Amino acid sequence: MAAAASSATSVHDFTVKDASGKDVDLSVYKGKVLLIVNVASQCGLTNSNYTELSQVYDKYKDQGLEILAFPCNQFGGQEPGTNEEIVQFACTRFKAEYPIFDKVDVNGKEVSPLYKFLKSSKGGLFGDSIKWNFSKFLVDKEGRVVDRYAPTTSPLSIEKDIKKLLGSS
Repeated sequence: MAAAASSATSVHDFTVKDASGKDVDLSVYKGKVLLIVNVASQCGLTNSNYTELSQVYDKYKDQGLEILAFPCNQFGGQEPGTNEEIVQFACTRFKAEYPIFDKVDVNGKEVSPLYKFLKSSKGGLFGDSIKWNFSKFLVDKEGRVVDRYAPTTSPLSIEKDIKKLLGSS
């Protein structure tokens, strides 16, 4: 069972579901830098974010970066598809090779425990709530949330922060 957000000390304390419904213990990512993103297929930010996430992933996956994509339909109903449709969209159209997980709520009563933890670790401009699709959380190798980026922040623009955590220059 996943840790409660209040008792968790790192992202590695959580278990989430992948897009096929299987449990994934996030401790498998210990020692990796993580970029956790709530994604959507029908958002104005979709093309640029998915394109750049794939570019960043291709560049740094062999150095220890993992991108964890969590589809979310809470913003303008912009992720209405099934998990299968979402994965096919991301992998076919944008060649996403990073893991895509089960659709989650990032705000409200049904908020995913992982997102509750992420938001409590790094409140954003809007307090604890996620404002829109493609909010990004950068997590260090120990599972600590290091930074939070707005939906409009380009994945390529946070490359320097990723490189710092990977220990590459």
